[in-house]
Amino acid sequence: MALDFSTNRVLSDCGTKYPVFQAPMGWIARSQLVSAVANAGGLGIMETSSGDFPGIREEIARMRTLTGAPWAINLPLAFLKHDDSILADVIASGVRFVTTSAGDPGVYAGRLQDAGIKVYHAVPSLAGARKAASAGVDGLIVEGSESAALRSPKEVGLLSLLRLVRRDTDLPIVAAGGIADGFGMAAAFALGAEAVQLGTRFVASAESPVHDSYKQGIAEAGLFETTVTNRGVGPCLRVLRTRLTDAMEAGETDFVNSMEASKTAYFGGDLNAGLVPAGESSALINEIEPVRTILDRMMAEFEQAIAGLPRLSGN
Repeated sequence: MALDFSTNRVLSDCGTKYPVFQAPMGWIARSQLVSAVANAGGLGIMETSSGDFPGIREEIARMRTLTGAPWAINLPLAFLKHDDSILADVIASGVRFVTTSAGDPGVYAGRLQDAGIKVYHAVPSLAGARKAASAGVDGLIVEGSESAALRSPKEVGLLSLLRLVRRDTDLPIVAAGGIADGFGMAAAFALGAEAVQLGTRFVASAESPVHDSYKQGIAEAGLFETTVTNRGVGPCLRVLRTRLTDAMEAGETDFVNSMEASKTAYFGGDLNAGLVPAGESSALINEIEPVRTILDRMMAEFEQAIAGLPRLSGN
């Protein structure tokens, strides 16, 4: 069967071939990965959560030489601390799509929309979805607790959260958390999503800029080899389970993660130097592959899953 996305509102808003977003992972979602996703038909999203605005401006300029396909930028509001300096660069970049997260989307949504940019806000809860809808965003990224990195201490899985939000609003929804293939994508669509967002799967891709040991750590991880740090005592992070996280959980270290520690782990290859974000979907990832291979297979799996559903109704 041929997939028909002609009525897909997310694709109408973002202009890509496939309804697949690449999550804006700090320091990782730079031009190398973002352009690879864009050129393969997905929506690559540039990060700004690192706060490295000079570097990000260079990366934005580099994107103009790497792709003519649509791409996007993420604005994590709590990280920007009301520093509007990056906003002008985002508007001048020519992107027509921005995602916001970690704060009140009303801070920037109006100015971005006035510039002709669609704004989707990431939410971890029904209350957050309602607040974002009231702020006038164009769509939502509904993120379950299966996903990597920062999360709400009140963990809600994607299946329940997605259905709750879908019942509450008619806004276009992108589902995030625990999705690594076309079968997970089909499940999200069945619950009302019109696109999906993947982070961990793209970290473990050939074009990802992280050290091979990080990629291999994801590819070798089993179902119980991610853990959530700081439950109940601070910002929660879902990360790969390592000797460092085991020591933290046992109270054997007073280690406090820092950006420099994370960068050493990401790019230096020592996974015990800092916390290494990874989602539960790590268990579904077994190989390091090119982004185009990942996306093409994902869409084939999605089509396979959708085609198999009529058997359940006897058709």
